[in-house]
Amino acid sequence: MNQHDPADPLDPPAIASTADHTLEERSRARLAVDAQFSAFYRKTIKRLTGFLINHGASLPVAADIAQDAMTKAYQRWGDLREPQAWVHIVASRAYIRKATDLREEPVDQVPEPTSLLPRPDTAADWEARHDTLQLAKKLPYRQRQILAWTLSGYTPSEIAQQLELTPEAVRASLKKARRTLAEYIRQGEEEQ
Repeated sequence: MNQHDPADPLDPPAIASTADHTLEERSRARLAVDAQFSAFYRKTIKRLTGFLINHGASLPVAADIAQDAMTKAYQRWGDLREPQAWVHIVASRAYIRKATDLREEPVDQVPEPTSLLPRPDTAADWEARHDTLQLAKKLPYRQRQILAWTLSGYTPSEIAQQLELTPEAVRASLKKARRTLAEYIRQGEEEQ
């Protein structure tokens, strides 16, 4: 009678056991990645949406772009070294493409509520209450872009690295943006 050695790699039960073990390891690894990304998502999504609003996007557009950027981040999660900066860059570029697209998209109804925008009908009111956002929309794009990165907690050196600029150019744009916003605010106070 021919008996199989349990340590024999060609033994069918050993092969099945190894396949089950590998499948189980991959399943555990996938759950760990999902948990890691989920924590990143919860920590980042609202700040990313605010970042886009600071760029000049409306709340519904910012929420859509932020969600798309996060979807792309999930798809590339294992390859990302700096996921926070990566999603900001992807979202910023998507907003630039959207802002420069001249096609109009008529909307019959207000967008459906989402976790980022629970009451879409109040988005315009929220934006109007934040006068600085309205003033920031008057800034040249580069100044608005750098201001948005700054408001998201990035230093001029980090912004320079992400936007492929010099730190001095970032500081100069930030200084001009702050000076211009201060002037807009002063003019608004004088008119009242």
